[in-house]
This record gives sequence, C-alpha cells and structure tokens, in this order.
Amino acid sequence: MSELEGQIAVVTGASSGIGRAVCCALAQRRAVLSLVARTADALHDTRRAIASEAAAVHEYRADLTNDKDVAALTDALKADWGRVDILVHSAGLFLRGSVEEQPVADLDRLYRINVRAPYLLTQSLLPIMKGQDGGLGQIVFVNSLAGLHARAGLSQYAATKFALRALADSVRQEVRGEGIRVMSVYPGRVATPMQRAVRRMEGGAYEPASYAQPEDIADVLVNALCLPATAEVTDVSVYPFGGHGAESGGPA
Repeated sequence: MSELEGQIAVVTGASSGIGRAVCCALAQRRAVLSLVARTADALHDTRRAIASEAAAVHEYRADLTNDKDVAALTDALKADWGRVDILVHSAGLFLRGSVEEQPVADLDRLYRINVRAPYLLTQSLLPIMKGQDGGLGQIVFVNSLAGLHARAGLSQYAATKFALRALADSVRQEVRGEGIRVMSVYPGRVATPMQRAVRRMEGGAYEPASYAQPEDIADVLVNALCLPATAEVTDVSVYPFGGHGAESGGPA
C-alpha cells in the first residue's frame, strides 16, 4: 500500500507543466485527485492520462483570481470529499520587464495569481485540513528560484515569489501544531509550456533538454510528501543539471 493511497489531493495548475506531472506522480501512488485549472479541455486531458492509476479523479474548473470561483471550489470539495489531505499550489503566471517600463497593471495580475490566489485557497481549505483524526495534512507551494534570487527584468515576478515564500513560512508556523506540514519547492528552469513562452519573451531558443523536466520536480515533491510524520522538508531547490537553463532565478 502506498503512503498516499486514498488521500485527497487538490492540485492547482493541473492541466500542464509541473502541476500535471504532480498529478501523474500522485496517481501512481493511488491518491484521490482533485484537478483544478481554468480550461476544461486541458483538465479532461490530464484526467484521461491518470484515470487508470489514481484511486479516483474529479475535475474542478476554476479561475483562482475570481473569489466566487474559489468559494464554489471550496464548497464542491467539501461536498465531494469532506476533507483535504494534500494541497499543491502549482498555478502561476510569469511576466517580465524592467521597473522603468513594466506597467503596474502587470504587477496586479501577477499578484492575484501568484500570491492572492494561493492565500485565499489555503485560507478556505484549512478548516477541512485540520483535525484529520491524527492524520497528516500537507500544503505545497510551488515557487521558483526567483523567490530566492531576484534578477534584473524580474522585479515584479520575483516580488510575488518572495511574497509566496513569506506566505508559506508564516503558514508553516501557524499550522504545525495542527498536524499540517508546509513545504516550498523552488525549481529553476523547467521544460514546460510556460518556459517555452518565457524563452520567447527573452528572445532565446527553447531547448527542453537543457532544463529540468516536470517529472523531476514532481518526483522531489511527492517523495517529500511520503516522508513519515517524524520528519518534514520545509524548502527544497531543484536546479537543472548543466546546460544554460541552470542559472538561478529563472521561472519554472
């Protein structure tokens, strides 16, 4: 029996990239998957990919920047499962530009999806993550190396990722006594659709073999979730091994 078999896992950004890879890794461990993303067709694709391995799979289409969608998602999860054991925040947005040129509207967009959305969803789900009859709750914030090292051209993005790091650190101290572990994962450049768009913004070639793979990040994340209750991983950085994607601060 897998350590995660039958556990209720909610994964945002489940339709692609790291989020989809995390869903696949959790499915292999027989978790019950709650897939969250904005696009129904992409959610269907993820569900088809994991349905034969997961204990069960439900889809939840939601725009996490919309408070009504977050409230509806919370109500649906309560009605369908009654509890949440694992919450993985993988949805995110990347925009780049200098402080002098990047409009403040971009900062507002980045803040809503990279900080406010995980804050609100965590706040909404904490009541059904606590008091699991001695069980262990787990929250994972998929951050970025930009949340540790700010670089030129990434001021707005890095600011939101530093804020996400602070959110995770504070939540960890608040809920540790409630039997909930909180982990931040800081990937470097990862071969994802987001990375393809990033390289286009940077005017460079997209070379997937130069970057870490989504499955690499998912393996690190899920292996940490499988640790016994006597230990926890609070922060883990995952760099590409060699290649030009190894520089710090790049978005996942």
